Amino acid sequence: MRKRDIRLVRVHRRALLGAGSILMLGSFLDSARLLAQANPSRIGVIGSGNIGGTIGGLWVKSGHPVMFSSRHPDELKDMVAKLGSLAQAGSVEQAIAFGDVLFIAVPYGAIPQIGRDYSATMKGKIMLDACNAVLARDGDIANEVEQNGIGTTSQKYLAGARIVRAFNTMSYMTFAREAHRPDPKLAIPIAGDDAQAVQTAVGLVRDAGFDPVVVGNLAEARRFQRGQPGYGQPVSAAELKQKLSLP
Repeated sequence: MRKRDIRLVRVHRRALLGAGSILMLGSFLDSARLLAQANPSRIGVIGSGNIGGTIGGLWVKSGHPVMFSSRHPDELKDMVAKLGSLAQAGSVEQAIAFGDVLFIAVPYGAIPQIGRDYSATMKGKIMLDACNAVLARDGDIANEVEQNGIGTTSQKYLAGARIVRAFNTMSYMTFAREAHRPDPKLAIPIAGDDAQAVQTAVGLVRDAGFDPVVVGNLAEARRFQRGQPGYGQPVSAAELKQKLSLP
């Protein structure tokens, strides 16, 4: 075979391998979408900025109906239109009523007011909490988080909700870029006191395209709050477990 023919064969082989990889990824995403569609969770997102919009969008793409909310729901119309029929926009009150599961991603200083305003409608609902406390932005409540731990503090102010800490450790850009990457998936540490709520969170982390790592109860969520060893770690589950000395 001439050198030119050999080169052509190699080019075609690479093209076929590339096409095969794309098809495999597409098949994986389709399978995940079908699984979610077979057992979808209605999800209400409280705070639809970078984190809420990104993670909520990943859930929509995996087959979950999602209502995004903000103080100005009209500003979300373009985002939900791009996501398709499973996405809609509403008020915070509407999103809480809509969701079997809630996802909160707001500045931490807003949490006490949200708890006061919506405690009755949030009662008994699973809530994934991605909020981080920043002293310069959130004030004294950030000191309370440092003293008592973020999981315990969130549960105090969102009393009645079944809190699971999740999706707080990295930027929305990392989440958007790394979702559904080839194995090993990006690890997402989670923690909660309610076993059923934790299991629901495990499934939703997987549906979004990541690998959940259960760190422990809400008190243990301190281990991956801002400034702690589990925060800001774009690593696999095995690597995260090693960093946190988990079995």
